[in-house]
Amino acid sequence: MALDPYRRLLKLPGVPTLLLVGLMARVPSTATGMALTLHVAEVMHLGYGKAGLIATASTVGMAIGAPLSGRFVDRHGLRPVLTVTTVVQAAFWACAWALPFPALVAAAAVAGLLALPVFSVTRQCLAAMIPVEQRRSGFALDSMVVELSYMLGPALAVAGITTLGSGVTMTVIGVGMTVAGLGLILLNPPTRSAAEVAEAAEAAEREVRVPRRQWLTPAFVALLGTTAAATFVLTATELALVATINHAGQTAWVGLAVAIWCVYSLVGGFVYGGLSRGASPLALIAGMGLLTIPVGLAADGWQWIVLALVPAGLLCAPSLSSTVDVLSRWVPGAARGEAMGFHGTALLVGGAASAPIAGAIIDGSGPEWAFVVAGLVGVAMVVIALPFWRRRPIGAGLPAEAPEEPSAQARTETRMEAAGPAAASTARE
Repeated sequence: MALDPYRRLLKLPGVPTLLLVGLMARVPSTATGMALTLHVAEVMHLGYGKAGLIATASTVGMAIGAPLSGRFVDRHGLRPVLTVTTVVQAAFWACAWALPFPALVAAAAVAGLLALPVFSVTRQCLAAMIPVEQRRSGFALDSMVVELSYMLGPALAVAGITTLGSGVTMTVIGVGMTVAGLGLILLNPPTRSAAEVAEAAEAAEREVRVPRRQWLTPAFVALLGTTAAATFVLTATELALVATINHAGQTAWVGLAVAIWCVYSLVGGFVYGGLSRGASPLALIAGMGLLTIPVGLAADGWQWIVLALVPAGLLCAPSLSSTVDVLSRWVPGAARGEAMGFHGTALLVGGAASAPIAGAIIDGSGPEWAFVVAGLVGVAMVVIALPFWRRRPIGAGLPAEAPEEPSAQARTETRMEAAGPAAASTARE
């Protein structure tokens, strides 16, 4: 049954709690961009150009800070990183609403650099808590949690600023970020499995460190490139959908249309996580790109475009969750935090690059061409990544593939499984 993988997943110790805390922590994080944009453009009356500058400063900070935070988690543990980032977020959001524009730009960059790493940390901890054979279902479920947070966060930010004002709304976001950080600090989920901890202790005794060249390979960079391509497609699609509805003079329906599109992704993620076998991220992202290209042909009305988005929309969550699944298999536990940080940076870069390109195409040629370009970029990136993907690390296999040679972690887990269910359970807690 399709629900069986999720039942088994939610019986694992700590996983339901982590997913719930992850959802609650991500909602204020997803509200930050919309809150800053509306505060600068509407409350400070500085226009959307300067609001975009704030967004750029924050995005650049997050793109640089994500792998750095992950590296600190790998070396010093979760709590020190969460403590520092929680304090910084609380300080920023407590005073952001009162800062003049130049100071707000600088503060937003610093706050982005020291952003609360709720997305990467949740995925890193899930990889440590979930056995390899169940990770696809785990990351698919996590991708659905992310979709829910993006459906809630920006909408709550808009409602808050329009009804309560930016001061109250940004203060509430700060409280939410603080509570999220404290919740993760108290929960303190493991960032490595028991087998990975044992391997790390053995390596420490021998004074051996995991070199970056072991996992930061051309294949890993190709994985990051396809991850960025996926968010390029998604961001351009969202902008083209919104522009189509606005051009039709039916702006009031934007929220409903985007919500329906998110539901497609939720359904796709749920089905994908319940399948007995997974698929390569290259196949999923290429499929999403190909299915996005003809969406612009449904130009008679935005309702038809929403309907035409069904096939590509179903692949959104599976595409993103599959990249995390593969990353968790390719990267050793001792470096997984930094790798997850690079994955987060790739997500940010794809979205940041897509927005101005899609906007220029919409203004110059119309929203229908933005769908075409978005899909072509996704397919092109997959084609570029394919030769490097074929030279992925030995032992790095996708769910449907047999690895050429088991990794040290896989050999350890195999020995634990052979020792019996009790030993295997202990190794995974």
